[in-house]
Amino acid sequence: MNAADDPQDRSTLILEIVLDEASIDRNTPEIEHERQVAIFDILEANKFSLDDGVCGPYRLRLAIVEKRLVIDIFGEDRSPLTTFVLSLSPLSKLIKDYFLVCESYYDAIKTAPPSRIEALDMGRRALHDEGSRLLIERLKGKITTDFDTARRLFTLICTLHWKG
Repeated sequence: MNAADDPQDRSTLILEIVLDEASIDRNTPEIEHERQVAIFDILEANKFSLDDGVCGPYRLRLAIVEKRLVIDIFGEDRSPLTTFVLSLSPLSKLIKDYFLVCESYYDAIKTAPPSRIEALDMGRRALHDEGSRLLIERLKGKITTDFDTARRLFTLICTLHWKG
């Protein structure tokens, strides 16, 4: 069931995510796939709320501007609600490590034995989880989200930041 179909969750729901075209670096099919899957997964099931008490549902626009994450949040009717600008510095080493492991993983799935692929995937997941926890911490006092939504948002931040 699509999260938008559940009326109980509408006040804490992301209805739409738009990525700033200027922030997107067209890259490999794997990166494009990661972006599409993350957006699809967020829209299928998410928990997201503004800590100032303004209820959703919400529409988000994500951008990277001068090494900062810009989160523009709009209401269901597309009226602007707020904008948060977060430095990516606390996430930059983690994102770099995540990129390296992902690149190794994508190379490995072509020719490596299953044990190598599994080890890389475990490393990739561990970094992803760490990034999700750090994102939740960075959003504290501004936005509350569940771990799965933070995980998918971390994916989108990485894919926006990924310059190949």
